[in-house]
Amino acid sequence: MTSSPSLPARAVRLADRLLGRLRDLCSLLGSLALVLLIAIFGWLVFGRYVLNATPTWVEQLALVLVCYITFLGAAAGVRDDTHLGVTFLRESMPRGLRRALRVLADAALAVFGVVMLSASADLVAFGWSTKIPMLNVPEGIRTFAAAVAGGLIAVFAAARAGTRIHRYWIAPARAAAPVGEGE
Repeated sequence: MTSSPSLPARAVRLADRLLGRLRDLCSLLGSLALVLLIAIFGWLVFGRYVLNATPTWVEQLALVLVCYITFLGAAAGVRDDTHLGVTFLRESMPRGLRRALRVLADAALAVFGVVMLSASADLVAFGWSTKIPMLNVPEGIRTFAAAVAGGLIAVFAAARAGTRIHRYWIAPARAAAPVGEGE
């Protein structure tokens, strides 16, 4: 007889799937922004050399798109644990210390995400009343990507820290506990 997973285990799997979908959305939006960036630069070259009329809005839109590509890609990288990191020192440590350092790094990254969200939200609010030249949209649009990425980085890193804590210390302790003690 097989038992169904417990409610907390199902909730964790559901949250993991939702975070995975959120990462997929970041990757999709970043990819679409990259395709749009390539298309508008094609239009820039065509306009400048064929029509002899340079579209001046391309540079401003390109700057906005690069912000979204960069920040959404960074958030997706945190979710996948493929973000930039120097790990050779940590990985040379004994197993217990290595695990603790991984959780500490995830927690520090989550704190960084919260700080990034807070600071970027201030920048969005500050720039919202100013318009981006040639695009006529609020300047806050440019920094909105950083605020979103900060929130996503905080959530993704905190979730990974929680998963690692559970996998490294809680689940093994429950498995080793005599029947009846862990309940």
